[in-house]
Amino acid sequence: MVNAAHHRFSFAEYVDLVEDSRVKLEFLDGQVWAMSGGSPDHARVTANVTTLLTAALRGKPYAVYSPDLRVRSKATGLGTYADVTVICGRVELDSDDPRRHTALNPRVVVEVLSPSTDEYDRGAKLEHYKTILSLEEIVLVAHDKQEIAIVRREAETWSTHVVREHGTVTLLSLDVSLPLDEVYRDPLATA
Repeated sequence: MVNAAHHRFSFAEYVDLVEDSRVKLEFLDGQVWAMSGGSPDHARVTANVTTLLTAALRGKPYAVYSPDLRVRSKATGLGTYADVTVICGRVELDSDDPRRHTALNPRVVVEVLSPSTDEYDRGAKLEHYKTILSLEEIVLVAHDKQEIAIVRREAETWSTHVVREHGTVTLLSLDVSLPLDEVYRDPLATA
């Protein structure tokens, strides 16, 4: 990976690197870098959100995906992995990915924040996500307290709605409600 910093990669070359890598890699403007791993609490909150969404969307035309699904903004070129991705209908695959493992049409992405990713997830990565035309809601789940921000597309703008302790998050694009007590079941109990 040392040489990677001095080489500009095509998206197809990046995909090849990912397939041979033991860590998740992110891509932007020909550059590739490693994504940090999460804590046990991060993994648990991610699993809770995945379980809640999967149960709530059963029988509806949505699929819930784990952090293994790569998502890409064609507008900015960012290739990344959300903690949870929801897609309506069929997955639109990126033709630049020779392995066809990159989705272009998420409806909702969920990022469980951590101390090392909070600023990036709320800043630059959020702005990249906003360029994905199919994306209607970006869910930012705090790592250290019961707080979830829903960044929602509303006509030509984006708005942010914050839900705190013991509240319920409503994802309008999915017609789903998630109680924060269930999202945060177990991880913050020992905090």
